[in-house]
Amino acid sequence: MTWSEMQPLLHDACLDTLFMVWWSTVYSVIGGLPLGLLLVLTDRGALLQNVVVNKVIGVVVNLGRSLPFIILLVWLIPFSRLIVGTSIGPSAAVVALAVGAVPFFARLVETAVREVDKGLVEAVQSMGGGTWTVVLKVLLPQALPSLIAGLTTTVIALIGYSAMAGAVGGGGLGNLAIAYGFQRHETDLMNITIVLLIVIVTVVQLAGDLAVRRLARRGGAQPSAVGLRRLWAPSVKPAAPAPTPEPATAEAAALTKTR
Repeated sequence: MTWSEMQPLLHDACLDTLFMVWWSTVYSVIGGLPLGLLLVLTDRGALLQNVVVNKVIGVVVNLGRSLPFIILLVWLIPFSRLIVGTSIGPSAAVVALAVGAVPFFARLVETAVREVDKGLVEAVQSMGGGTWTVVLKVLLPQALPSLIAGLTTTVIALIGYSAMAGAVGGGGLGNLAIAYGFQRHETDLMNITIVLLIVIVTVVQLAGDLAVRRLARRGGAQPSAVGLRRLWAPSVKPAAPAPTPEPATAEAAALTKTR
């Protein structure tokens, strides 16, 4: 196969892979972020302590993570057909990718949020802050670098999952490698596909690391307690220094000069 023949195939496969990874990442954040937060908030001693809800969410997340993705992919074929009207192609693969990635990202969110200093949470509560205030102004901002690191790991896992989805007609670079590289013995096309996957993963990892470093540097430049006070009461200005008391009478002034 010549390069002119491979080029349109690689172009379409790259677009399919990016389509699958992008939308499955969006759905993973939409589903995984609330689940991860609920795992923390409903735990014992937490703001919304509820052992039953915590156990149910934990079981659901563990079940989703325990299934190998290739089995989950095949098992969800009827569900994908029900949701998007087809069981093959990138759109069908997005359903399975999102279902597989949501519990994965939820555990990463839980780990990141648990790293937040509990003293900040207690400080906001002592100032009358409710659950939403704690979540939006303490937990998520403080855990943002770890969340971005977890999201980077999730995206890279989704790139690998998307290649695996090619085994059942999911499209993308994985499908191209299997259909042409393996079944038709197009070694050159297989090698180019592998290089493209490595390049995509490397770019995602570098971008994620850069974002994490910048967020961590920005958070480190401002002490947490000071940042929390500014966040909580941005309109409160610092009190002016007290004026130096002046001598009450001329005699007192003369006495002060003498001393």
